[in-house]
Amino acid sequence: MTTVFDCADPDQRSVGISSAVGTLKGGRLVVLPTDTVYGVGADAFDSAAVSALLAAKGRGRDMPVGVLVGSWHTIEGLVYTMPEGARDLIRAFWPGALSLVVTQAPSLQWDLGDARGTVMLRMPLHPVAIELLREVGPLAVSSANVSGRPPAVNAADARDQLGDAVDVYLDAGPSPQQAASTIVDLTADTPRILRAGPVNAERIAEVLGVDAASLTACVDGA
Repeated sequence: MTTVFDCADPDQRSVGISSAVGTLKGGRLVVLPTDTVYGVGADAFDSAAVSALLAAKGRGRDMPVGVLVGSWHTIEGLVYTMPEGARDLIRAFWPGALSLVVTQAPSLQWDLGDARGTVMLRMPLHPVAIELLREVGPLAVSSANVSGRPPAVNAADARDQLGDAVDVYLDAGPSPQQAASTIVDLTADTPRILRAGPVNAERIAEVLGVDAASLTACVDGA
């Protein structure tokens, strides 16, 4: 049964977070607010739950799911090694609307799709998301929409698209950014922007000490 919790009400928020924690630990799906768009989340270490997330979206394994974390330090246990520039970008933009693609730690027992040994990580700037992440740990999260349709920027839109495939909806009002995060790939020798978003190339280039044009020159159809 699907339940919606109004996180503007302190009591509902508390009960909603608790319900979401139990739902995620039970291998089911939760819609949560973030600073960019609403996300649909599953326990990152539960492959069946991640498969259910992909099925709910109508999305194939060729589009692997990213991971949200609740603190800067969590990333240390998820990556093979911290690539050059990663810590600078994290200090500058986390929590916030920047996702980083890095090489994952080979010991991780998860299946996020056909990610070819990489993982996309982000720490969102949203109090409800952070509270949930600190309760349950890293979550596999994708935008809360059916594949091919616009990302949901409020809980009602997410529910219209995903319906009963999701057990718990945490409603915290409209997403502040209303745009998906910027994605930067740090797995190659040269950083590159895979998706433009709220954090622009000029700000990223300034932090990395590179020319903004070099971040986008390699992008093809991103």
